[in-house]
Amino acid sequence: MNFIFISPHFPKTYYQFCQELKNNGVNVLGIASDWYDGLSNEVKNSLTEYYQVNNMENYDDMYRAVAYFASKYGKIDFIESNNEYWLEQDARLRSDFNVTTGKKEHEILFFKSKEAMKQGYHKAGVPVARYIIPSTYELGLEFVNEVGYPVIVKPDNGVGAYNTYKITNEEELKAFYFEHFPDIKYIMEEFIQGDLISFDGITNGDAEVIFSSNEVFPDPVMNIVNEHLDCKYYCNKEMPKDLEEAGKKVLKAFDAKYRYFHLEFFRLTKGKKGLGKKGDIVGLEVNMRSPGGYTPDMINYSKSVSTYKIWADVMTYNSTLQDLNKDKYFCVYYGRRDDKHYVMSTQDIRNKYWDKIKVTDRLPDVLSGAMGNDFFIANCSTKEEMEEFISDCSKLV
Repeated sequence: MNFIFISPHFPKTYYQFCQELKNNGVNVLGIASDWYDGLSNEVKNSLTEYYQVNNMENYDDMYRAVAYFASKYGKIDFIESNNEYWLEQDARLRSDFNVTTGKKEHEILFFKSKEAMKQGYHKAGVPVARYIIPSTYELGLEFVNEVGYPVIVKPDNGVGAYNTYKITNEEELKAFYFEHFPDIKYIMEEFIQGDLISFDGITNGDAEVIFSSNEVFPDPVMNIVNEHLDCKYYCNKEMPKDLEEAGKKVLKAFDAKYRYFHLEFFRLTKGKKGLGKKGDIVGLEVNMRSPGGYTPDMINYSKSVSTYKIWADVMTYNSTLQDLNKDKYFCVYYGRRDDKHYVMSTQDIRNKYWDKIKVTDRLPDVLSGAMGNDFFIANCSTKEEMEEFISDCSKLV
């Protein structure tokens, strides 16, 4: 099997996807723009061969790299990056080289457009917030008059909280249109009062879930970025049944084959007409790639598995022999800010929670806006232990 992995060095833990593929006897062929000598030994050892392009944004460069691998190794079986930024390019390369194990160029919009995502949730029978494409101020005002303030506006094709606004009054609505409105497609949604949760995992070639996990996000990413909050979220110890049922229906609706997926939902904290009662699930967005940052590692710690291996096994064998019923924990992420002064220093946290902390490190600047600068990842046996850990990380002087 010949597997092209785009950008195997970033995020820095993703070489493990490649390593597990290689352990399964796969030819793992890496493409990126970094010098080979600058790659870590872990990345180098995880690859059969590496091709350096001048610019990963230049499609001609990427095409030539894939063509080189195809001429040397034969038919390419997979092209993947597991990275939101490259999904459209991955799909274009699959189309041009007739790689059938992932979405082609004409299909990828279903995975990228927030408007198309709404249609997928509808197909699965999962309710979503009312929305419009707010191309004019008059349309936006009409929508607000229907659903009321606040409303959320964000790029129809975008990642994270970039260019996302919470509009709470007419003055802010006018500012959005006449000061901020760029030449891109936006979507405007009614505001949902609910807790953000996710259904994460891995599907096989029949869009069946081989493994899954649930994450809980107390603060929306938009608030973390816009209000410069600390970042905290956790992997749940167990999977809520209603979330699992809804998530599986959504994956079938999207025909999500051979994916490490990250599906986002709200659990309503207040009932809303047309959506459901308190505690019900409402669809938000789909992300057909592994969850961001260190979340795959958190899932591993929480479920005592290696999702890098599960994913590689599914890509290779369409299943996995890994034991998925091992000890489970609450695994919590806490990211702190350089410009805040905390009661407990980094070393204080390490000393108190030495037996629970799995990772403590510093994030690259490109991720710090949403996830903080220095971070801790810790396993806790109970929710009470986790809440104490969060409290100690968050206390300010």
